[in-house]
Amino acid sequence: MADVLLSGKGPFKEEVQQLVEESGVAESAEEILGPFSDIASSVAEALWDAVLPSSTTNSLHWPFLVLTVILTTGLWVIHKGRGAKGADGLERHYGLMEYLMPRSIYTHLSARVDIGLYLIDRGLMPVWIVLFLGGLAPFVEQNTIGAMQWVFGASPQLQPTTGWKLFYGAVSLLIADMIFYFIHLMMHRTKIGWAIHKVHHSAQVLTPITRFREHFIAAPIWGSGFAVGLAMSGGVFAYLFNGGITQITVLNLGIFSFIYALNGNFRHYHVAFRYPRWLEYWIQSPGMHHTHHSMLEKHWTTNLGLVTSIWDRIFGTLYISERNEHTPWGLTPEDQAEYTTLSQNLVTPLRDIYRILRGTPTGDPNYKL
Repeated sequence: MADVLLSGKGPFKEEVQQLVEESGVAESAEEILGPFSDIASSVAEALWDAVLPSSTTNSLHWPFLVLTVILTTGLWVIHKGRGAKGADGLERHYGLMEYLMPRSIYTHLSARVDIGLYLIDRGLMPVWIVLFLGGLAPFVEQNTIGAMQWVFGASPQLQPTTGWKLFYGAVSLLIADMIFYFIHLMMHRTKIGWAIHKVHHSAQVLTPITRFREHFIAAPIWGSGFAVGLAMSGGVFAYLFNGGITQITVLNLGIFSFIYALNGNFRHYHVAFRYPRWLEYWIQSPGMHHTHHSMLEKHWTTNLGLVTSIWDRIFGTLYISERNEHTPWGLTPEDQAEYTTLSQNLVTPLRDIYRILRGTPTGDPNYKL
């Protein structure tokens, strides 16, 4: 897939270059091409992989599913059949097959709604890729390069040594983690954000497909945040290295996507995969996300991080649960009644946003989970 991205044969190359030229940034950037601009030149070839589970960065790609089964089997052996939860969020003792795929979870209406929302999400993915990876990210990146040159002059042309590559990767990871945390916090602490994000929290059971359970208007929010943040970082490092960091960026994104794809399956899976307690104060374990999805008041608005627990610690949203703590998933009963079926999950957020904008009371805004 990296070869495709780097081939430079994409049909959107001319459109991206035209956008950059019309913005007046191309002249100031003095031929330095940032990684997202380079990637965007051939983005169309990657669209098919992005839509289907065959994508190597999709957590539903079969090697990730196989690895999830292997790790889950290991957990079943280590914990002697314990550690999995039922549809009620209570820990259960299961035989191996039920441990892997409990009928009460995979036949649940919520799991079926996940499939419908997943198909809508994947169907719209090409649109978001073109808008953000093919349009917004290159625009922000080239403007960042132009601004750096205007303020600091010509590129220092640093050599991308192993140390610099690792530093660039670490900075990109921390920026992505920070962006995720603050967008996630906004989703929970604002009326409109919560109206949209309720769809994700309306999942009454957790399966790997629940990761994609989002309202279709949530994708532009996440996509624009990551596009701007990571493109600014890419622009700064492209300026420092005088370009030539596309392969490093693809590698960084590939590693990040691989880790998140595997981690993502367990974040939304009925088996609690926990780290040692001391480590969870620094790194988000998948099991910590079980707590985040709980409807219990003590779990509301906790564990909002993606990779690290740093931001949760700083802003007081970290919650380290007890082993196999009860975490009933979903919304409170009064909210769940309006977010149960596929049609409700698609229509109710739009209705609530309309009421919020008009100033019409919608009941308790319920920014809780």
